[in-house]
Amino acid sequence: MPELPEVETTVAGLRAVLDGEVIVRAEPRRADLRWPIPVDIRQRLTGARVTGLGRRAKYGLIHTDRDDTLIFHLGMSGRWRVDPVEIEKHDHFILETGSGRLVALNDHRRFGSLDIVRRDEIDTFRHFVTMGPEPLDDAFDAKVLHAALKGRKAPIKAMLLNQSIVAGLGNIYVCEALHMAGISPVTAATAVSRPRVERLVVAIKDVLAAAIKAGGSTLRDFAAPDGELGYFAKDWLVYGREGESCHCSAIVQRRVDSGRSTFYCPKCQR
Repeated sequence: MPELPEVETTVAGLRAVLDGEVIVRAEPRRADLRWPIPVDIRQRLTGARVTGLGRRAKYGLIHTDRDDTLIFHLGMSGRWRVDPVEIEKHDHFILETGSGRLVALNDHRRFGSLDIVRRDEIDTFRHFVTMGPEPLDDAFDAKVLHAALKGRKAPIKAMLLNQSIVAGLGNIYVCEALHMAGISPVTAATAVSRPRVERLVVAIKDVLAAAIKAGGSTLRDFAAPDGELGYFAKDWLVYGREGESCHCSAIVQRRVDSGRSTFYCPKCQR
């Protein structure tokens, strides 16, 4: 599933095509993805001008001059294709601009989603209302995270994947950040000391920034709107490296918790 860096990369690619443009066609090519596509999406977008694009957690945001915001999620396999030569079977939603540019949301597994809400209702959107702070915001710091973890006996990895603690983190970057901070993924969240939380916050911000700079990680179907693949995977320290050597010479291990693989170094992470 595309995580925060991949969505940030996607939004940047769409911004270059859509920002400031008038939408002359908004065409849903089926009634639903993961859930029904709003029936008024065509009416609300056609003729509107895009005034900006952004991201909340793993969701992309496309704002218009009608004070509407199109909210998209890429699910497991979704990606936007820019100026496709031809429309494919799994291009389920199309936007065309007044300058003749075309973007198509392609999602063959249909685990993604499309919603449209009033811009002043974004914070109360059903998937955002319980979300924690954005990890790249200045407001997300060691004080905030330490307070959120206090009294939580669940493993630190599970807490970082909890979107009410911090928004947008996924399995890849949590594994990488915990390794960078030297924290075992199974440590009880409440047992992580304030100094270690400080290191963890720095690691989270650093790994996300590096991944965004590299265009994200290509895992299964992800590619940026221009078709470019993300190259951060070559810099993974532990994720996907079971049986390989860590930089400390110990062997990277894998465990499965709640159906998710966790990669870690038993020597570096305690």
